[in-house]
Amino acid sequence: MTENTPDPAAAPKTPEPSGVDLARVALRAAKEQARARGDAAQQKKQARRGGGLRSGAHSDGRDPMALGAAINRLLTERGWETPAAVGGVMGRWPEIVGDDLAKHCVPLRYDDDPAERVLTVQCDSTAWATQLRLLAPELVKRLNQDLGHGTVRLIKVQGPGGPPRRFGPLRAPGSKGPGDTYG
Repeated sequence: MTENTPDPAAAPKTPEPSGVDLARVALRAAKEQARARGDAAQQKKQARRGGGLRSGAHSDGRDPMALGAAINRLLTERGWETPAAVGGVMGRWPEIVGDDLAKHCVPLRYDDDPAERVLTVQCDSTAWATQLRLLAPELVKRLNQDLGHGTVRLIKVQGPGGPPRRFGPLRAPGSKGPGDTYG
């Protein structure tokens, strides 16, 4: 014998299937054929109806859903959870910081860049801006408890904006106007 031809005596022989094994093989083949016939009949039925899937007794992605669930699904799919949560904070600002502070300090914008995550707040006087700067660490902690850890890292406080510069007879050249409100 040559090296390339296998020796029939050396190869292990697989036993021929017995009656029970033959019955199992035949049953499996019959089930597959029945499933294929059923799929073909279902496709013919759908083609007669106009094609496409139909909604049945079980829920799927095409069923109507409540508005809140649809909005939550959209927020999740688009990755808008954090900006939407921060927008909710801006709407609930008086509840979060208290009425006194909310009367004098207004949130302007939120930078959701992962390296920054800064909430910018403008106050109507320098005294309230100083007060907010002192309360900023506590406020960051409170916002992160509400929104999730690390959502807000820093609160940037802006003082009041002065009136626009007007040039007139009582202005010195280069003057920027008052730096604070008088109240």
